[in-house]
Amino acid sequence: MPPSRLETSRPVTGSPESVLDATGSAGAGPGDRGGARRWFAETVGGLSATYWYLWTGSLINRAGGFVIVYLTIYLTTVQGFSPSRSGLVLGLWAAGGAIGTLAGGVAADRIGRRITLLVAHLGGVLLLVALAFAQGFWVIAPLTFLFGLVGEASRPAFQALMVDVVPAKDRLRAFTLNYWAVNVGFAVAATLAGLAAAADPKLIFLVNAGTALAPFLFILLKVREPHRERPAAAPHAPVERAGIGTVLRDRVFLGFVAVNLLISFVFMQHLSTLPIAMTGDGIPAQQYGLVIALNGVLIVAGQLFIPKLIKSYDRSRVLAVAALIVGLGFGLTAFADSVAFYALTVLIWTVGEMLNSPSNSTLTAALSPAALRGRYQGVMSLSWSVAGFAAPVLGGYVQQHLGDEALWLGCGVIAIVAAAGQLWSGPARERRAEALQAA
Repeated sequence: MPPSRLETSRPVTGSPESVLDATGSAGAGPGDRGGARRWFAETVGGLSATYWYLWTGSLINRAGGFVIVYLTIYLTTVQGFSPSRSGLVLGLWAAGGAIGTLAGGVAADRIGRRITLLVAHLGGVLLLVALAFAQGFWVIAPLTFLFGLVGEASRPAFQALMVDVVPAKDRLRAFTLNYWAVNVGFAVAATLAGLAAAADPKLIFLVNAGTALAPFLFILLKVREPHRERPAAAPHAPVERAGIGTVLRDRVFLGFVAVNLLISFVFMQHLSTLPIAMTGDGIPAQQYGLVIALNGVLIVAGQLFIPKLIKSYDRSRVLAVAALIVGLGFGLTAFADSVAFYALTVLIWTVGEMLNSPSNSTLTAALSPAALRGRYQGVMSLSWSVAGFAAPVLGGYVQQHLGDEALWLGCGVIAIVAAAGQLWSGPARERRAEALQAA
């Protein structure tokens, strides 16, 4: 959903820097009107119209994203699948996503961000409609695999396009704003999905299909393919002709991906093993939806303040602290046995998620050469897809055979390892990012 011309990249408001020059420093809090205006200008000012088309499409799409919230419960309660078969279906969705992220990243670089996104979004709409009427494991499983493939193919193209249309100095807040929109949508979806499922389980898929049309239409009607420069190769920058192989030989970047895989595995438990743990404690599915909606509510309330909070800190240290907080939240789930306790754990790991997401996105962008952004974003997205496969399969196995306590305490240990990995690999990443910026 990129702008390809200067006109489409023109800011719709003055840049935050120009606003601050005119009104003073941003030290005032939002308690006075001038301080609130400065904070608002710092947060949303200076971003292109194309960015806001992408942002709006993402918000609408996520607000109807019922399937990701209720798929596990739908498979076990409506379709009558066993926990192991439900986990396998979720694993197939993630396996399709793993292929889709790599294919989408390559396609975004080779044939363009726009066409990749249009094909992926339209394919997702058609598959959601098919899933609404699908019956039985052997029909639902392959459709879910294909849905994962086309759905995740859009992720690297979308991320690369965001990097294309947002200057480096504005990317932290741009990614934060988009993450905020995603979680506004998630909070809405988690709250309404239970009502839709109670009325008719097919609505989970059909409403999702309807809202998935929004980004397709915005991209089709309002977004042009951006002009992408082809810079000369720098000493530390992969060159485009090397393709995906160059990304896979980039040890610094792959180290970052590996650490992200660990924390992603922990985080993805909230969609696979957490609902099983809560229903096992006698908590109704609707209350799971409300508890998990707290994740989106907290992000909506606080995420826009995160860029100013963390901008002066080393990114690797922020990511390490985020991993520890995520580990604390999931580790405490071992002792949860009530709605209130589960809600507390969700609030804790959500704080870690809020710190992790913008820092992770900006660092991925900083480590991605301009000519290979789609491929780099695809490999990073692959870590989430692999985690999405491993979380229900490995997490479900541990939960079934070793119990909830072993699962959640193990998640805490994995998060500690991830935090150590962020600190250990941070200096090399920053040197690489500086070399690419100087190229």
